[in-house]
Amino acid sequence: MLELTKTPRTDGYVIVSAAVPADRAEAVARAIEEAAEPNIPAEEFFADSTPGKILSGARGLREMTQVQLAAAISVHKSHISGMERGTRPIGKEMAKKLGKALGMNWRIFL
Repeated sequence: MLELTKTPRTDGYVIVSAAVPADRAEAVARAIEEAAEPNIPAEEFFADSTPGKILSGARGLREMTQVQLAAAISVHKSHISGMERGTRPIGKEMAKKLGKALGMNWRIFL
């Protein structure tokens, strides 16, 4: 049997079709509507976000002092302070140690 040929859309939209459980249809419809709304890229919204600020925030979230975090990863407190201020880089191995000590994905510190 031949399938009907459809003319492609030229208005920049695509048609999406999905089969979902009836009890989840409302949630899927809301998610699609939210996805279609204009949004701001994370880099623009968090423009001043740096690895040091992320480290400081993660440490605060875990209610750890610089001294406690430094002890947990066996470095001097000044290393933590320098990383948070941006005067000391956070390398891959250090990010892995920080991630393990703070219970987070280490990639957020890079």
